[in-house]
Amino acid sequence: MSFFNRGLHMPDPEKDPLPEEEAAILDKLARKTVERRMTVPAIMFLESVKPLNYIGSQALVFFEPIIQTVFNLKDYDTFRMALEKRETLEILIQKIEAFDAVVYDREKRVKKFMKREKKKWKWYQRWLGLFTPKVEIPEEVLNPPEEKDSEEKKKDSR
Repeated sequence: MSFFNRGLHMPDPEKDPLPEEEAAILDKLARKTVERRMTVPAIMFLESVKPLNYIGSQALVFFEPIIQTVFNLKDYDTFRMALEKRETLEILIQKIEAFDAVVYDREKRVKKFMKREKKKWKWYQRWLGLFTPKVEIPEEVLNPPEEKDSEEKKKDSR
């Protein structure tokens, strides 16, 4: 140990920085953020308050009596304890971005599918919106098979 890093505790890159229950809470929060289409404002807010995450966790302790009437206290405590760690906000931002990428890809596939479907419609259905047929989006468009399967198919076709 050198003189300059005596007070620093460097996290082990092999070990997960968060316990399982804290990661589950962050996962849930990231999913809810993406479901409500608040990805960009949430990321901007989290990036701007990143240096204040410990102070934010202490503010959560202050507001706990008020919040416990509305929210599940166990999840609230877990989230508060997760915020005390410096790397938590970066992990939350990465989770939000990952879920947003999945949703974006799904929307792109659905849009492409609908464009192909609309080509089959009659002119008055396309342009006027009259008597539009009910379209059911297939499961393989919403949830495509794993990438591993598609890579194996590419290898087999060669």
